[in-house]
Amino acid sequence: MLQLWQEESEVVSGLEVENPRPKQFLDILGIGKSLIRLTFERFLEVCPKENIFIVTNKMYKDLVKEHLPELTDNQILCEPSRNNTAPCVAYTCFKLEGLEPDANIIIAPSDHIILDQPAFVKTVNKGLDFVRNNEALLTLGIEPTHPNTGYGYIKFDSENTDGVHKVAAFTEKPNLETAKAFVEEGTYLWNGGIFIWNAKTILKSFQTNAKEIYDILEKGKPFYNTPEEQNFIDEAYPTTPSISVDYAIMEKAENVYTIPSSFGWSDLGTWGSLFIESDKDENNNAINGNEVQIEDVNNCLIRMPKDKLLVAKGLDDYIIIDEDDVLLIYPKSKEQEIKKVVQGVGAKGGKKYL
Repeated sequence: MLQLWQEESEVVSGLEVENPRPKQFLDILGIGKSLIRLTFERFLEVCPKENIFIVTNKMYKDLVKEHLPELTDNQILCEPSRNNTAPCVAYTCFKLEGLEPDANIIIAPSDHIILDQPAFVKTVNKGLDFVRNNEALLTLGIEPTHPNTGYGYIKFDSENTDGVHKVAAFTEKPNLETAKAFVEEGTYLWNGGIFIWNAKTILKSFQTNAKEIYDILEKGKPFYNTPEEQNFIDEAYPTTPSISVDYAIMEKAENVYTIPSSFGWSDLGTWGSLFIESDKDENNNAINGNEVQIEDVNNCLIRMPKDKLLVAKGLDDYIIIDEDDVLLIYPKSKEQEIKKVVQGVGAKGGKKYL
């Protein structure tokens, strides 16, 4: 989880998954910087580096320090187990409330890209102003550019206050026909997983809507930001329910709002989204690699190591990704199946490749 807070007590955090080679630490865009590094630098326009915190699995602590050497150990929160995002958010907010009782917090995943940085900063600051003056839980909804079945959707009310709308409903990843209808209706946004709220507001909501998580982690107040914090978390955190913050809080709370946003957002949790945002050649191929010889190849995403040769012919609409000891060749139109394939690999004893 990546977190930042400003002079006026803003914090940003982003979520990570347990994986020996998580995408956040890769130079996916081929520009010499990992996604987590890009996210860190993006939020330096929102708050100083001292107010940036990372929440991650314990196994990634050294990787975080390698990519973000500016951070102190107290700015890296280490989860001992994977319990989904609700316990992660609660832990973060208890810790930051201990540092600054009036902290305003931004939760932001670290595998996203933002193409329009000025528009992003403007939107974030609008959200911070809103939660500073209202007891609200705010999520930035992304204005959809096309029907996408890989994202959840947010339905918002048409009435608004300075561009901030009340959330009417959340919808899980829809089928293609439903996604088309959502985009045509014009009152649905992609759920980008970027949240803004005040520490007191979100902890109050945990106490109401996810009391078990609140009660377990509230006992750590005497230990947060002390040498005893990790010992408490190692013992208490695995006992929290495994549930997402969307299910535990956002779909239950009544004070949920959204800002329809457009700042060139893409969730690089999917290879298809990387393809959409990448530059293309004359045959609509997005290629990242020095030694690529292709013929009759169209609409493909190709990512190869700099010193490896790829020779391909007669492919259309494929993902070709070579990362260390894994080679992925899969139809781009069936990308949603890849997660099931990964689960199957793990079940067959191939966890070292995941």
